Amino acid sequence: METESTIKVLLVDDHEMVRIGLAAVLNTEDGIEVVGEASNGHEGIRLAQEYKPDVVLMDLVMEGMDGIETTRKLLELHPDCKVIVLTSYLDDEKMYPVIEAGAFSYLLKTSRAGEIAEAIRAAARGQSVLESQVASKMMNRLRQPKASAAAHEDLTDREMDVLRLLAQGKSNQDIADELFIGVKTVKFHVTNILAKLNVEDRTQAAIYAYKNGLAE
Repeated sequence: METESTIKVLLVDDHEMVRIGLAAVLNTEDGIEVVGEASNGHEGIRLAQEYKPDVVLMDLVMEGMDGIETTRKLLELHPDCKVIVLTSYLDDEKMYPVIEAGAFSYLLKTSRAGEIAEAIRAAARGQSVLESQVASKMMNRLRQPKASAAAHEDLTDREMDVLRLLAQGKSNQDIADELFIGVKTVKFHVTNILAKLNVEDRTQAAIYAYKNGLAE
């Protein structure tokens, strides 16, 4: 029976037996009630709008909209909801994007029922729970030095156009004709390009462009 302190939980998983098992176990836990079950991301978002759950247990790999995109869209609509990822996957390609999408906690499906229930209660209190392997990966990632941004990321779209044509060996007049701008404007862009790339001349700028795949 739902009370004021009951934590409303929505299950989003494309495996029916997983949903049935989770619902059966969680509904025996004090203060937790499974209010809905969704077999895919689209249904999960619809049921979240209907039931306004406090916590969503989210699978990652589902047909159609995966758990990453579902998490992102669900939290756009219900930012106060806490999404707990419950998955079999620990690979970086899934883990980091779903955390960046707003997932609050991350558990593996090998977790015991009591651990999942405690993670739900913790989420309701505003406390995240991360699988130990996930926490370790996150800490290692934070310890890694950040790669410096490529110099050309500071170029404007127009400067990128000029650099591409410059790398193709075109003169200032050729670039001006192709981009429908004045030669003086081209010279202005070239000056900015050399400064931003920290190179001395057009030749070095062209070499930079080819090394970074910008000359095509």
